[in-house]
Amino acid sequence: MCNPQIPDAYRAPEAAGSPDDGAAAKRHYAPAPEPLPVPVMDNHTHLDFPDGKGPVGIAAALDAAAAVGVQGAVQVGCDLESSRFTVAAVQQDSRLLGAVALHPNDAPLYAGRGELEDALAEIEQLAAHPRVRAIGETGLDFFRTQGEGLAHQRYSFRRHIDIAKRLGLALQIHDRDAHDDVVQVLEEEGAPERVVFHCFSGDEDLAAICNREGWFMSFAGTLTFRNAANLRSALAVADPQLVLVETDAPFLTPHPHRGKPNASYMVPYTVRAMAELTGTDLAAMCTQISANTVRAYGSWD
Repeated sequence: MCNPQIPDAYRAPEAAGSPDDGAAAKRHYAPAPEPLPVPVMDNHTHLDFPDGKGPVGIAAALDAAAAVGVQGAVQVGCDLESSRFTVAAVQQDSRLLGAVALHPNDAPLYAGRGELEDALAEIEQLAAHPRVRAIGETGLDFFRTQGEGLAHQRYSFRRHIDIAKRLGLALQIHDRDAHDDVVQVLEEEGAPERVVFHCFSGDEDLAAICNREGWFMSFAGTLTFRNAANLRSALAVADPQLVLVETDAPFLTPHPHRGKPNASYMVPYTVRAMAELTGTDLAAMCTQISANTVRAYGSWD
């Protein structure tokens, strides 16, 4: 039988007489956590990315999140298709705000097809929607892209910064193994008024730079991983007014459910870890995160 604590939207029927093997069992969603005392928002999720053992609709996913105190989310685009989905999604459900962009690993692919300029132009058009509040996720990724592709990444990142500044939108940054270079590009181009390091992956040194510059640090389920001492050190020195929370769903499911698909209803696991690690009252942590998220993206109303 399905675990009764798993939200209905995420339950998958099991084939009679065919119990899951180990690999298949991992695709089941985790139990819902205890609700938060004060609502927060998941500031980075991908509702269009399939995972688990069946599709979950936008309304059902957000209902499951609301049941545990996650009252809204930012749906994030990574290419033209997902950015178009984002605009459609924010029109469908008022609990969503949107972010649109070309992911740094996708920018070289568009460039290789001679489509980068047209793609950037469409991103700017999509970003004009009033419920799109950020350009993202954009940035640099030195883990999956090397060689000549890095030049396209840097060019695309600079163009996204320009779009964010001209439209007055926040900038959601994807930064993988590229901390110094991301900071350098932001300094050279002049950062937008609001910058969010999505799935913050630095240490206390990068956190100190974010504190100095007023850049938001968004912590995901990776904070709870046993090998994430750098993230715990960063959170310890992060300005509380610059701290956000996210899932990056369906990826990066927090401990103790790492390896299962993620969803916005899992945010409380990470928020509780943040409160415990900083010695902060849980309700106070939630209140601070919620206020920070509105400062980063504006009101959901």
